[in-house]
Amino acid sequence: MDFTTWEPVYEAILADFGFDRAADERARDILADLTGPFDTSQLPLNGRTVAIAGAGPSLPAEADRAASADAVVAASTAADRLLDAGVDVDCMVTDLDKTPGTARDLTERGVPVAVHAHGDNVPAVREYVPTFEGDWVLPTTQAAPVGPVANVGGFTDGDRAAFLADHLGAAELRFVGWDFDDPDVGPMKRRKLVWAERLLYWLERRRGERFAVLDGRRDGIDTAAVPE
Repeated sequence: MDFTTWEPVYEAILADFGFDRAADERARDILADLTGPFDTSQLPLNGRTVAIAGAGPSLPAEADRAASADAVVAASTAADRLLDAGVDVDCMVTDLDKTPGTARDLTERGVPVAVHAHGDNVPAVREYVPTFEGDWVLPTTQAAPVGPVANVGGFTDGDRAAFLADHLGAAELRFVGWDFDDPDVGPMKRRKLVWAERLLYWLERRRGERFAVLDGRRDGIDTAAVPE
């Protein structure tokens, strides 16, 4: 994702949520000081079918679909749930709000973890990132990329996992454990899922691919904030 393409979408997200861009940039700079460049050859997704695992209630029933993909990129606690089900993950995408111990353990096992810094998770970044095996940390930001910190696109852990797989050349994205209408999520998470839906719609158009997770939903997606 080129930042000049992402920036208007990022600005729309900031405006919608009232987030502070300068806070995102400070978080990014702290993460940059704690990490080094990530060797993308450690996450070989080019030309592969990649399962993008969300942590919705449907995930246990769809774990076999994840297992049958060539690779699995798991958002946050989806990694824990798949590992508990005996399904290996090839990358965990997290902003460290849940199960940072899983992220640490994965890096120690040589599994990449895409760690995201944003305006309100600086304490977690400072506390946990130094405990990770640094070679296996892929640092990300939603602001402009700086030093080792990349911006691959995406906002929530889930849609950022999809953008990461796209960034690394995945041939097909397969979505498991995605529940946009989960009644158990709170108001803020619901608003974030609205953005995740928009961003996946944008991504499928960029890729020329149709994501089954959006079937029956496209007509209801407000696309004004994403490029044509």
